[in-house]
Amino acid sequence: MLYYCTLLQEISMSSIHGHEVLNMMIDSGESFSTASLIAAIEQRFGADARFHTCSQQDLTAAQLVDFLASRGKFIPSDNGFNTHSSKICQH
Repeated sequence: MLYYCTLLQEISMSSIHGHEVLNMMIDSGESFSTASLIAAIEQRFGADARFHTCSQQDLTAAQLVDFLASRGKFIPSDNGFNTHSSKICQH
């Protein structure tokens, strides 16, 4: 168990939680396409950044966007999609 906790701590130090991307989207007030969201993520966090969620790890920006979309985290708008704080799990 100690090894698992240490591993999770190491992952969190070198990886960005998907919640940070959702908060970035909310703070921007913009609508995104898949391509523009990936570009915004890479601009903010770096092209080589890796991401994790509550159930996934070592995701690229594109993989994270696909995962978040599959989990229903995006809200459609006239010009693409955004998200809302209610889409962010609270644990």
